Amino acid sequence: MKLLSLILLASQAWGTLLDVNNLRSSYDYVIVGCGISGLVIANRLSEDNVTVLCIEAGDPDQYEEFIQVPQFVGTNIGSKYDWKLSTEPQTYLDGATRPLPLGKVLGGGSILNAMCWNRGGIDDFDSWRYLGNPGWGWDELLPYFIKSETYTPVHSAEIAERFSINHDPAMHGFNGPVHVSYPRMFYPQTINFFSALNTLGVPTAYDPNDGTTPGASLIPTALHPVNQTRSDARRTYYDPYATRSNLHIITGHQATRLLIDGYVGRSNVSGGNQEGEGSQTVSGGLFGDKPVNSTLVRRNHDDIRITGVEFSANASAPRNTIAATREVIVTAGAIHSPQLLQLSGIGPRSLLQRHDIPVALDLPGVGRNLQDHWLVGTFYPYNNVTTSPALLAQNVTLNDEARREYYSSKTGPWTAGSPNGVAFPSLADTSNLTAALMAAAASQPARQHLVAELEDTVVNGYAAQKDLLAQQLASRNNAAWEILNNNIGSLSVALMRPFSRGSCEIKSADPFEPPSIDPRYGSNPVDLQILVEALKFNRRILATPQMQELRPAQFVPPIEADDDALMQVVKTGIRTEYHPSGTCAMMPVELGGVVDPSLRVYGTRNLRVADAGIFPLIPAAHLMSVVYAVAEKAADIIKADNKVMEANDTVLASATELPTSNLSTTAVLKPTVSVSTTLLVETPTERTDAAINPTISNSSPSVPVSEDSPTKSILTPTSTESAFFPVVDAPTPSPSGPISFSPTSSVIEISQPTSTPSAILSESSSVPPMVFEITPTPVSSLEVDMSIQPTSSSSAEVSPSAPIVPFNSQTTPSSTADAPFSASISNSLEISLTTSASTTDDLPSSVTTSSSNFGDDLAVLSAIESVATDLSASIRGTATSGAPSATGSTEAAAPADESDASLSQSEYQMIVSFIDWLRRLLGIQ
Repeated sequence: MKLLSLILLASQAWGTLLDVNNLRSSYDYVIVGCGISGLVIANRLSEDNVTVLCIEAGDPDQYEEFIQVPQFVGTNIGSKYDWKLSTEPQTYLDGATRPLPLGKVLGGGSILNAMCWNRGGIDDFDSWRYLGNPGWGWDELLPYFIKSETYTPVHSAEIAERFSINHDPAMHGFNGPVHVSYPRMFYPQTINFFSALNTLGVPTAYDPNDGTTPGASLIPTALHPVNQTRSDARRTYYDPYATRSNLHIITGHQATRLLIDGYVGRSNVSGGNQEGEGSQTVSGGLFGDKPVNSTLVRRNHDDIRITGVEFSANASAPRNTIAATREVIVTAGAIHSPQLLQLSGIGPRSLLQRHDIPVALDLPGVGRNLQDHWLVGTFYPYNNVTTSPALLAQNVTLNDEARREYYSSKTGPWTAGSPNGVAFPSLADTSNLTAALMAAAASQPARQHLVAELEDTVVNGYAAQKDLLAQQLASRNNAAWEILNNNIGSLSVALMRPFSRGSCEIKSADPFEPPSIDPRYGSNPVDLQILVEALKFNRRILATPQMQELRPAQFVPPIEADDDALMQVVKTGIRTEYHPSGTCAMMPVELGGVVDPSLRVYGTRNLRVADAGIFPLIPAAHLMSVVYAVAEKAADIIKADNKVMEANDTVLASATELPTSNLSTTAVLKPTVSVSTTLLVETPTERTDAAINPTISNSSPSVPVSEDSPTKSILTPTSTESAFFPVVDAPTPSPSGPISFSPTSSVIEISQPTSTPSAILSESSSVPPMVFEITPTPVSSLEVDMSIQPTSSSSAEVSPSAPIVPFNSQTTPSSTADAPFSASISNSLEISLTTSASTTDDLPSSVTTSSSNFGDDLAVLSAIESVATDLSASIRGTATSGAPSATGSTEAAAPADESDASLSQSEYQMIVSFIDWLRRLLGIQ
């Protein structure tokens, strides 16, 4: 009966795993890679009324024992669910290659990993924010850590006390998809280990997931608390939702390239491995401050659009294509995501040209910045233990008893397969060489230990990272390495904050040839020296009375090894801890970044990457829970951005639908992203009013157009207008530039470097002043509404029907001659412009801007575009007695009957000029 239930469950779960012939012709979202990130995002997006396809190269697992049961952690490496990849020869070590196992299976690494669930430290994620990523610090990610988990405390108060297992309820989720809990059996060797660390000054962490990383802890695992089976991405984010008709999964098919509008790349290139796998086999177990300023990167009509994905079952099978009507989201992992981008013509120009791939987008950071945690195995077998994993392996009778206990009561040694008794010591607490090592790292020129031909932008990004790493490693608040206690006598050490940087590059245009993976382990000598310090600290641990009770034998490294011998152990022993990351880094593009804080690939309109590859710096943790949190946040960002895109489809630009006596229209935008996810701004709490709902009108009553109106298209500029609005390239950021941005302020200002609170946006002092300010407000709906009010002056005044409270004296004109132009969008921003110019010629022809983040935010840009376009259409319609200009020219036509018009020709021209200037400033076409 139990077997039958399992078969039925599996059958139901695979209900929407489709054959190629059963796919739709297009999906709203196409996701490449159905590992942790892919399944999380697919799940969350398909909660809405959209269609989602996820393409996975691997197959679903079959609920095998070696996948589900904790006892078998690590034995799935090298199986059919592993890509079986290997690195390039590691010339800074011993010249040998290293295996690099990666999940090739529905659920990805969550099927193969050791199930360890920890997040890293506060500084790990605040450093992401400092590297130019607003919204990605610890405080912003914590809600997504919480959202992803259902935490179950350890089952016994007595066990909790003995093993120092505590938790802070405020740090955990209790209603998320992934079960996070503890095994039903704990090896007592962990108590000796923790006590020894305490003796040496390394504390036991209260809660290993509260952001205070350094210390010893028994970390929880991705384990179902009742079944005591692996809680992976497939069984938590996919299986329970497999019957959704709008969520489709196709397995056993590898994405071969992205389809780009107007770009012809290389297709049907083959000749590599049929399945795209490597040949590496593995035996044994799984384990042996200051923010960076950023140049504003605007999206414009030159940004490429991804139309779909090409994929195939293997090198000799036909290539299939699928269209994506909204976005393509690449979640293939830190190795295969950059590979796919490079195969598609997105990456370093020199690399693409070397393999005769036409360059769609020269993006030097793709495949650079490869980071990993490096593990050095040790062997100090315990000779005085009553129970250990080694005894189970050696004694068939004991193992059979443990098996029966597991299946009868879900208790016993088979629940305790993960190496969860670990420590994350700081360098400052364990080594007297901390100051010397950090001084050596700080003094290194950024290029010194990088590949010689690396692009300047990537080097600049590394320089910023290196400074942060040196600061973090000098602090007692940050872990330098991890010690993994496997309860047998191995205290393996893993470097947490490497200075070395590697790369992932295609070897050819053949998508089935595995990429060249070169972590460049040891290329920065500081990393090797830190690992030597880790091995020396292990000796101190083993020398404590607590560990001597276990009678450890120091075999690897031997007890007599000096520093040179320890260095040799490090160089021959380094292996991956299975945490490759950083190859599509979320950083400013001038720092070698590949994606922006919304995870959109620079230079593209609808392509995102959302996996461990986007980590600018690798956190000091096992990466599984981090990837879950990043994916949850990514899903929210994507949903919010696309709600704004949906809103553009419902904005009503309907001057032609209205009577000429009533020039009214209302632009309605659906709720959009909360500002905190995309802007580094403290949202003002005092403003919580609902959406203002005036209309653009003449003196007659307004007639807002309803959302049910058949006219739902937004009037977009014609080619004539596009030519009139050139996108202004942003220069290198300067602290004295015209835009100043304070991350602690509720206002983003464009200000001149004087005592004046707001700035003159001009290239010469002869141009009249303008003021531009943006303030997010936290209301839940978004309606735009404006009135044009005639004035007796030669300029027009445009203002919302409800007053805007000025932020300073510059935002309110002293007289009508100052001609303010204002727009209000109640939960996104306020715009205020002031000028005394009377003609278009008096406006600046170009605007220089410096560092800011708001201009690259899709929600903000879309909102501004909607207001500007709708207002522009209405004004131009007014100028022609209700009919929009047929040519779309930026010059407003004269009113058909001057006596009936409330605004003069010059007034219309002035308002249209403001709109055009605002679009040009923000790069909106």
